[in-house]
Amino acid sequence: MTTPARTARSHVQQAALAVGAVFLLVGILGFIPGVTTHYSAMEFAAHHSHAKLLGVFQVSILHNIVHLLFGIAGLLMARSAPAARNYLIGGGVIYLVLWLYGLIIDRDSAANFVPVNTADNWLHFFLGVGMIALGVLLTRRTAPAATR
Repeated sequence: MTTPARTARSHVQQAALAVGAVFLLVGILGFIPGVTTHYSAMEFAAHHSHAKLLGVFQVSILHNIVHLLFGIAGLLMARSAPAARNYLIGGGVIYLVLWLYGLIIDRDSAANFVPVNTADNWLHFFLGVGMIALGVLLTRRTAPAATR
């Protein structure tokens, strides 16, 4: 008895799968005391949450849920190359918007409901640029070599 051949994942699908898995892991780690410092000070949302993932990145229950949802989306969208590309590029754009949002808002105001700190802002910037780069570079078509 033979098993049906599995279709190999494209590079963009592998990237979306990896990014989604990392987001899922980060979302889970955000709920683990010790990995998240000041765990008892975690709020559902708002800048009052003093919990920090790895002692660096300010998190809240909402922030962790967003990471979990982003992770699940990545795993699901990695099923096809076009969806994986959309996940990486669209997610990258969302993270660049979050980066700008984090630069603009007053971090001590109600507008900082996710919440974000300086470390989060720069991570959002690098995630945005990295995800867009993966989505674009892994799906670009190369021009065929000129024939003589």
